[in-house]
Amino acid sequence: MAEIASETTGKGVYQKDIAKRQSISLKYLDSIIHGLKSANLIVNSKGKKSGYILTRDPKDITMLDIHEAFENGICIIECLSPYVKCNRDATCNAKTFWNDLNTIITGYFQSITLQDILEKKFIDLDAVHIPREALKC
Repeated sequence: MAEIASETTGKGVYQKDIAKRQSISLKYLDSIIHGLKSANLIVNSKGKKSGYILTRDPKDITMLDIHEAFENGICIIECLSPYVKCNRDATCNAKTFWNDLNTIITGYFQSITLQDILEKKFIDLDAVHIPREALKC
């Protein structure tokens, strides 16, 4: 998406160019492009055999929009899924913790736009009191 968003001439970005610059196969990129098109985040600029352009301004596309092009919402553990029935649901002491964390993560995805990615504007870890050395990955 950043490759496509960085293109400002209106001609669009060709799939082969994205694959080359990102060092990914065309076959893998096909599935990504398909998901983004299905989610109405990108379109061909001038019909078939043309480059891809965004359907909205990068400041109006959130990371949650992009994530949801491939996954149905964010669910950090299986028991939070609406498709999973847990027999401990009513008595689980940890479920509230996981649900709150899931809400925070979803909110973060919603708060970061594609424009933020292009400008490298993210959360200030120092402002939320997370020491960088505590981040292990």
